[in-house]
Amino acid sequence: MQHDQHPPQTLMETLQQEKDPIGRQVMAIYGILHDLYGADRVILKASKLEALDLLRSGDLAERVLALQKIVFEDPTLEDKPSLEEIPELLEELEEELADYMARKVVEDKLERKISEKMQERHEEYVQEIKMQILKESAGPENAQTLKKLAVLEKMEQVKLAKSAMEILRPARLEEIVGQERGVQALVSKIASPFPQHILLYGPPGVGKTTAARLALEAAKKICGTPFAEDAPFIEVNGATLRWDPRDVTNPLLGSVHDPIYQGAKRDLADTGIPEPKLGLVSDAHGGILFIDEIGEMDPLLLNKLLKVLEDKRVDFESSYYDPHDENVPQYIKKIFEEGAPADFVLIGATTRDPGELNPALRSRCAEVFFEPLTPAEIQNIVVQAAARLKVNIQPQVPEIISEYTIEGRKANNILADAYGLALYQLHLKGESPDKLCITAEHVYSVVQSARMTPYVTQKASSESETGRIFGLGVAGFIGSVIEIEAVAFPCREKGKGRIRFNETAGSMAKDSVFNAGAVIRKLCGLELSDYDLHINVVGGGNIDGPSAGLAISLAIYSVLNNKLLRQDVAVTGEISIQGKVKPVGGIYEKIYGAKQAGMVRVLIPEENKKDVPVSLKGIEVIPVKTIEEAINYLIAYK
Repeated sequence: MQHDQHPPQTLMETLQQEKDPIGRQVMAIYGILHDLYGADRVILKASKLEALDLLRSGDLAERVLALQKIVFEDPTLEDKPSLEEIPELLEELEEELADYMARKVVEDKLERKISEKMQERHEEYVQEIKMQILKESAGPENAQTLKKLAVLEKMEQVKLAKSAMEILRPARLEEIVGQERGVQALVSKIASPFPQHILLYGPPGVGKTTAARLALEAAKKICGTPFAEDAPFIEVNGATLRWDPRDVTNPLLGSVHDPIYQGAKRDLADTGIPEPKLGLVSDAHGGILFIDEIGEMDPLLLNKLLKVLEDKRVDFESSYYDPHDENVPQYIKKIFEEGAPADFVLIGATTRDPGELNPALRSRCAEVFFEPLTPAEIQNIVVQAAARLKVNIQPQVPEIISEYTIEGRKANNILADAYGLALYQLHLKGESPDKLCITAEHVYSVVQSARMTPYVTQKASSESETGRIFGLGVAGFIGSVIEIEAVAFPCREKGKGRIRFNETAGSMAKDSVFNAGAVIRKLCGLELSDYDLHINVVGGGNIDGPSAGLAISLAIYSVLNNKLLRQDVAVTGEISIQGKVKPVGGIYEKIYGAKQAGMVRVLIPEENKKDVPVSLKGIEVIPVKTIEEAINYLIAYK
């Protein structure tokens, strides 16, 4: 069916409109539509948009309305424009057509580019198929791959001797020195038919990691244990665990490799199937997950781990997983729908204070404290290590090493370094290694080259002094003695004495000085304001809390009354203004610090009596209620 290129009209009407500028503009727009769509499509569009009659009308306004319907493709337009509105409408039509033509040009250009790219990709795809066919026919190996395989096999033949730490590491629980109570608590908690998650506290280098590893082996041999013979021990460091909050990568809990972004296995990626990757919690299923430095873990990751501890499973999600896809392997479907099993016992080790750990983690775990090592225990470790190395040592070597460290691992390191130095010196002399003996000179040479200093600088003394006393403090899990000294001079003007105290000692320690003023006045009727008093914490250390109150009061009492104080007794406790000795924290650590410094006696508050270890040896612990009782034990009578 042939349609007229232009809508019919009378010759007179056409001539009149062609003379009219607006009419010519209307005819021009119609011509553009004809060029863009073609005559047939213009008539067809006009018919669909109910504009055909209007387009054939001799009324200029109706023809403009028809153009509006066609250009804007809006059949709902019904109102004919007035003669005043027509020029503005024509401009809108022209702008719309201009936009359409611009889009048309861009689209044509894009289509040409797309066609070119598709042709290129097709050629590349054909080339890949050819290469694949060649590879399949030739096999996976070539000269380069075979050469690298030979290098790997040659590397496998090279074996260095075990490191010293492997040899010196305890192989049985009985060989872990100084941690009998901690080891017993650890094994009993995991060997039970109802094993508990555990947090191990303690200073570094005292055997927490080794004890956890050996505890599992011991638990496997106990009747009623939940651990199978092949129960795994998975070890990871919490400080080095890195993960992506989007769970793109999560070595601890597991992650999903989506086929587009992470790249699943080729046979899965080709069909668009996501691939779950199980994490360490699933590797530890049925065994122990040991996280060293658990206090350094990312808090959000730790919260996710706590959820796994509750559920004993790990859930996986992916927007690419389609449960109705027949190509999904059964194991992947099971993981996405049921999760992966993760039923394990968590053992976390930390050198942090318990109060610094996540309360939710602590509430789920039993807590076991590993104790600092005493000099005697360090010496025992050195003797055992020498036996494992099968080397002779001079008798004073263990004692020297114990002066420079309180860590068992560090003691082994020092001995291993001294062993290497002794071997090297024998080599230079051309002598046989059979004559090897580690001497005190070897040890001193090692500690000097490492710029090490003796761990304990304050030492107990049998000589008594005035105005000098040893308090006790705690840093982490390590106790230490705090040397406090005082001097007093009568002030020039009575009642206007000055008190000087370390600025770095802390505000609570300064408050103890004022408490001591009330106590001294009560004891002997002396006013601190009548003296220029200087109290010094040797070393300028910060005293955290009021626990040095008793020591400060005794130092002031000694100097004001010219009383000698014993230098082999250390004290701890808060002093009240009534002279009562109040309880403090960290009693075990403080007693340990006193033993390290060679003290024979420690005075503690009466209310802390229950905190003294039952099996304590090597030091006398005396509970006191008042400063008067403490004076009786501190004053040296000559």
